[in-house]
Amino acid sequence: MLTRIVNIEPHTDFSISIAFSDGIKKQIDFKPFIGDDKMSSRLKDPDYFLEVKIYENGRGIYWPNEFDFCPDFLHDFVG
Repeated sequence: MLTRIVNIEPHTDFSISIAFSDGIKKQIDFKPFIGDDKMSSRLKDPDYFLEVKIYENGRGIYWPNEFDFCPDFLHDFVG
């Protein structure tokens, strides 16, 4: 069975609450993934960070600049 993301709630502290198709819920701090590179540095802007969306098929989250994370990584992430 493929893990899918069914709901997200981004927060102004650069974390996202994520609900998965298997009932698991996590709040992940994304600050460690935001660097000075071209893709992730956009997320330093709190308003831009809040623009995160779920792919239509639930197989990841993404921002308008196409910076993304797959659900398996997020589901198994221990931070």
